[in-house]
Amino acid sequence: MTGQDLAWLDELLTPSGAELLERAAAALAEGDELRAGERLRAAGVAPGLVAAAFTQAELRRRAASWFARADEMLFTRAGLEQSTAEAVARHRSARFASLVDGGRLADLCTGIGGDLLALAGIGRPLLAVDRDPVHLRIAVHNCRVYVPDAQVEACLADVREVDLAGVAGVFVDPARRSDGRRLAAGVSEPPLAWCLELAERVPAVAVKAAPGLPTGLVPAGWEVEFVAVGRDLKEAVLCSPALAAGTSRRATVLLAGPPAAPEVNVATLCGEPDPPAADGGRVVGEPGAYLFDPSPAVTRAGLVGELARRLGAWQVDPLIAFLTADRAVRTPFARPLRIEASLPFDTRRVAAVLRGMGISALDLRRRGLAGDVETLRRRLLPARRDLVPGGPAVTVVMTRYRDRPWAFVCVDVPDGADEPDSADQG
Repeated sequence: MTGQDLAWLDELLTPSGAELLERAAAALAEGDELRAGERLRAAGVAPGLVAAAFTQAELRRRAASWFARADEMLFTRAGLEQSTAEAVARHRSARFASLVDGGRLADLCTGIGGDLLALAGIGRPLLAVDRDPVHLRIAVHNCRVYVPDAQVEACLADVREVDLAGVAGVFVDPARRSDGRRLAAGVSEPPLAWCLELAERVPAVAVKAAPGLPTGLVPAGWEVEFVAVGRDLKEAVLCSPALAAGTSRRATVLLAGPPAAPEVNVATLCGEPDPPAADGGRVVGEPGAYLFDPSPAVTRAGLVGELARRLGAWQVDPLIAFLTADRAVRTPFARPLRIEASLPFDTRRVAAVLRGMGISALDLRRRGLAGDVETLRRRLLPARRDLVPGGPAVTVVMTRYRDRPWAFVCVDVPDGADEPDSADQG
């Protein structure tokens, strides 16, 4: 980012800049951006400012599913890609709201401020630190879109050089991309080890990490929470003992509703991770009438066994996360499916079952078996002329059972044909 980029952003925050942004958004909505840009440049608007306005209009449109007030915010492409969706950030910031110490909260590597605006809602003074002047300027603006009177000190610096005296809690989101490429899980800048050592200076620390983070990197006494929005696993967050809530693992699912909604339903499953399959302790048995496909937050947290206990379910294979039971249970932590057919996996046999069911759509879920899903879909899916409008939408679960490839042909459990589970919700 350059000083000129910062100047364009400042210009867009003026009344004339706001009008320019409205014209750019309207042109994008009508598919007329090329001619609109030509007209603006012909009217004397600087080409760089025109480009900045159209970039912001495009990014605001992309961000609308992440932020409730995206049409008032500013973004960069890289900043939006690496930002936290509003609903996820608000959920995470609630941990800091419980701190007794009334000191400042620091947002390190603040980026465009997706987490800063959530922390501002707590009402504490804030310290925002980033070494990119454009991102820092954007972060303060975005924060005040949501909390106009937020007390924010913007610090342009490397986070490793910042004085944290008087800070009660730290959130850090280290960069996990370099030159546009995603770094390996557990690799970041600053390094994860540095982020974890922050707890020696400020007890209350939360570190955002990629969901693929090896859990062996999490120190003893820390909690790791895996967060999903619906079925989409978004992140892991590591919480120091001062922020942990008496458990080492947590799987959280933000439930249905617009991702940018200010209030979302949250379901949380807590517990200790499952023991290794070789150590026993996992309940395994014959398939029941129903199959449960756990949320990726549950599988990454290693809480499949905990979920099984709550559902009265068991695994069909000790190494595979699918659960089964004799009754349907509606749970935010797994997709329930009714088993219509159970058979050794053979594409011709499974395809014959599907043809006999008069299906309208096909979904494939695979765990424990090799093979390309799309190739298998083409081999299993009947010809379009054989699809039956109004017929059942079928899910074929490809997995292992009795140490051999197996297929469960399933349909969704209709609403009302189940019982609620007892998992924590808030």
